[in-house]
Amino acid sequence: MLPTPLLSIKDLEISFKREKEFIPVVKTISYDVFPNEIVGIVGESGSGKSVSSLAVMGLLPEGISKISKGSITFQGQDIATLSNVAFRKIRGAKISMIFQEPMSSLNPSLKCGEQVLEILQEHTSLNNAQAKAEVLELFQKVKLPLPEKIYNSYPHEISGGQKQRVMIAMAIACKPQLLIADEPTTALDVTVQKEIILLLKELQKETQMSILFITHDLSLISEIANRVLVMYKGEIVEQGATQQVFHHPEHIYTQALIASRPSLEVRLKRLPTIQDFLDKKVSAQEVTPEQRKVFHEKLYNTQPLLEVINVEKEYFSSVGFLGKKISFKAVNQVSFKLYEGETLGLVGESGCGKSTLGNAILQLDKATAGKILFRGVDITKISKDEIRKLRKEIQIIFQDPYSSLNPKLTVGEAILEPMQVHGLYANYTERKAKVIAILERVGLTAEHFSRYPHEFSGGQRQRIGIARTIALQPKLIVCDESVSALDISVQAQVLNLLNELKEDFGFTYIFISHDLAVVKYMSDQVLVMNKGKVEEINDADELYAHPKAEYTKKLIDSIPK
Repeated sequence: MLPTPLLSIKDLEISFKREKEFIPVVKTISYDVFPNEIVGIVGESGSGKSVSSLAVMGLLPEGISKISKGSITFQGQDIATLSNVAFRKIRGAKISMIFQEPMSSLNPSLKCGEQVLEILQEHTSLNNAQAKAEVLELFQKVKLPLPEKIYNSYPHEISGGQKQRVMIAMAIACKPQLLIADEPTTALDVTVQKEIILLLKELQKETQMSILFITHDLSLISEIANRVLVMYKGEIVEQGATQQVFHHPEHIYTQALIASRPSLEVRLKRLPTIQDFLDKKVSAQEVTPEQRKVFHEKLYNTQPLLEVINVEKEYFSSVGFLGKKISFKAVNQVSFKLYEGETLGLVGESGCGKSTLGNAILQLDKATAGKILFRGVDITKISKDEIRKLRKEIQIIFQDPYSSLNPKLTVGEAILEPMQVHGLYANYTERKAKVIAILERVGLTAEHFSRYPHEFSGGQRQRIGIARTIALQPKLIVCDESVSALDISVQAQVLNLLNELKEDFGFTYIFISHDLAVVKYMSDQVLVMNKGKVEEINDADELYAHPKAEYTKKLIDSIPK
């Protein structure tokens, strides 16, 4: 006989206001969370997983949303009908939440310790000295280094992983019975992600609280959850024990989610997408080691397109009253060769220097030492006019296409603008025709030319960013975390597109990412960076199968299996 559920959701329907009527976005979902259990909710953006968790917290936006049907029962009480004042006694004390982005969830004007202290003062009878001692104990519990220092630090003064630990300390401060973790590791490095997962499991075991863990990554769910619910278009399409759902998925959407993730064991020519599964057109064509060997022999018998020789990037900061200068080498003696038509994966934890190196190659931030040869010419010594011409040859696809597109320009004009700057094609009519052809090539349509960036989804905006990059027909493209913010299935579509464009136009990529499974899938060679230096560089398959450096082994061991 099953125990009484801690949380029971029955036939829950949540509607949002569109013009004058309310439209259901979460459609009659039902599930239970039992005491001392971790339940995973997996699904893509727009599936309703975060909205339903906000309803449990009583945080649905007022005026534009409502619970139109069903009940949310917590410890035997229907909390869906509670007033805001009544909910304040539960929120933080009995049900708590860790949000996806700690930087925007923490108050930038308050020290970290004060923010956790505030929660204890709101929900407990501890005096200031007792509350501070409790906060320091919590910081030790979530394994923050130097708790006293973190207590007196502002959010911007600590790392992303440390900020997430502060959020966890805040969430567990009042010993809640239910903790909702909404994408708590999405923006984190693979090693920090593993640390956070282990920490949550440890805290759950110690406190016996229940956790509702929300993510779009099924492999991450397999590391932490006892049971899993799969959401798609506002409905729960499958639920059951994690290993059962993971190894024997019944619903076609669950099967597609699992298959869309690049495998560490098998290298496919093309990743299957959700649409492939829905259309029943899944083909798993493998790239054999022999095919890779033939391609690489041909590739590496040519002259390098790019040669990086002992490149360094040093920064200086002033400390103390007299402003004594302290130097820091973000990139330290980095060397490698990149060949035309190759994809070089660049991996390492945040702060290892990979984006700084990318910026130095793009001449967005000058190297302080070393040479960068592009087609045999040292581009660290060329004039500003020559750098302008070089921009056509070396381009970048940004992590966040929305912030890199001008919101006042239509996407067509945004793609056309660099063509005009570099004098490509005879006139506006020719350029517009070319832009429409590029939009169609990246899976958009001619009518999208006149739309603005805010009218597109995240996946579509990334396609627009790619279209803008390839408009100049560059030789080298730096992809800086260009798929890290995308859902698994959209990510598969964009990775397939990048590979197709590479085949069609002969592009060369430097692929920077903290997602090691994606890097392995995309790369011919992988370069591992740590603290500004090269730890290891090797063929992607060989490096993952037989890593030589301890740091590389640690990175690979941290990948959710």
